[in-house]
Amino acid sequence: MKLIELIGIIILFGLAIFLVWLVLAYNGFVQLKNRIENAWSQIDVQLKRRFDLVPNLMETVKGYAKHEKETFKMVTEARALITKAKGVKEQGEAENMLSGALKSIFAVSEAYPELKANKNFLMLQEELSGIESKIAYTRQFYNDEVLKYNTKTEVLPNSLIAGIFGFNKKEYFEIEETAREPVKVKF
Repeated sequence: MKLIELIGIIILFGLAIFLVWLVLAYNGFVQLKNRIENAWSQIDVQLKRRFDLVPNLMETVKGYAKHEKETFKMVTEARALITKAKGVKEQGEAENMLSGALKSIFAVSEAYPELKANKNFLMLQEELSGIESKIAYTRQFYNDEVLKYNTKTEVLPNSLIAGIFGFNKKEYFEIEETAREPVKVKF
């Protein structure tokens, strides 16, 4: 075998390895992007369930706590923001506002023993608690997938593929600092 043939084979072999790596890297980005989209749709399903449950909860509480207008206004405003939200960041901010408003409703319920004993309220509260757990789980899964994807877009040599094919960093679904603080209720 001549030296030129050997060099040609080595070059072809190197090119084949490069092409296999390119396909695997690209497919890895596509898989992660699809997992992120699936995770977001799972969050969206749970947020919709919570969104639909809130009016029932508010009606139950309104019957007992008629003078808590500020709390009800906050819930209504949060629901309105959710319908207008575009993108992960805006959706997250609106959902955090609704979570805070719901905490306020449950804090208000502490002042009304007959409300806390109401079967409908207890059922709604339990259902909402289950939904909140599912939202927390799906949010964590979504953020884990975003972490994998973002890391892959930043490390060499994958960052080159990400740049060429337009795989840009994704946003995390985060909790605002105010959502971490205890709810303040004034009577």
